[in-house]
Amino acid sequence: MAKKEERFEQVYTQGALYSMEIWVDRETGVNYLAYSIAGGGTSLTPLLDREGKPLVSTISTNPEL
Repeated sequence: MAKKEERFEQVYTQGALYSMEIWVDRETGVNYLAYSIAGGGTSLTPLLDREGKPLVSTISTNPEL
């Protein structure tokens, strides 16, 4: 059975008590910022460019890149 590829990939993380992470949707390339507080909740929002459009990463179809 082939391994199911995860849709989201974590590309950046910072902090401990207050954590910020950037996740990329592998299907759309849209970047999301996740902000969480230890013992609290997590917020998720798309990252936007200067024009207010979602920040989109190039998606590689080669899993080894």
